[in-house]
Amino acid sequence: MSNPQDKVGYTFTPHSGTIERGKIRELVLAIGDENPIYTDEAAAKAEGFTGIPVPPTFIEVLDMWAGPSFEDLMEQLGIDGKKLLHGEQSYEYFAPILAGDTVRAETAVTDVKTKRNGMAFYTLETTYHNQNDEKVMTARMMLIRMP
Repeated sequence: MSNPQDKVGYTFTPHSGTIERGKIRELVLAIGDENPIYTDEAAAKAEGFTGIPVPPTFIEVLDMWAGPSFEDLMEQLGIDGKKLLHGEQSYEYFAPILAGDTVRAETAVTDVKTKRNGMAFYTLETTYHNQNDEKVMTARMMLIRMP
């Protein structure tokens, strides 16, 4: 097995996709979020948005549509998926992401910490830019490789 710390700085192939209003609606219906800003443009505009915004974790939908598969991620990191735990996830928004936006995502391994017992903690950071090349969000995820 290679040294996990060799993966610091590794970047995955960027991916992008257009945010679909219907997918926003499907998600909020599925999770029971009745906030009208996600389904009614007039309500969204009344709250200061220029269109229908995405709910806080919607970006995961884009990653599932257009990003690499779980298997590809694990292969590129050299991790057996059977020995993986999802440790944590955080999102930092810089600007609203709206229905109709085209969002580009770029993911890099920003840190790897290893323990003597063979555990490794990988921090992945994904930066999202809209069609105007405006940074709209950063997501950070920690993956834990068990020995």
